[in-house]
Amino acid sequence: MIFKYAGIETELEDHDCPHCGKPMEAWLAPPDSGWSVVLVCFNNQCPHYKDSDQDIINKRDDCSLGCRYALNPDNGYKPFNLVAMCF
Repeated sequence: MIFKYAGIETELEDHDCPHCGKPMEAWLAPPDSGWSVVLVCFNNQCPHYKDSDQDIINKRDDCSLGCRYALNPDNGYKPFNLVAMCF
């Protein structure tokens, strides 16, 4: 996959989410995060994402955070949980 942003092209491996089988999408992380471009499963029906708000320790009950499955290309495509808003 080729990811283009601000005139810069980045070539990334294609990956499917192992939890739902959907293609993962490139996402440009915020500058202060320490990441550049990461691959994220944005499927709201993904089993990894659904009800993941229960996996966050010490989260307030009224907080709508969850975890999306993500891969970091800069770290050999190692998986990690990307905290995100749940809808």
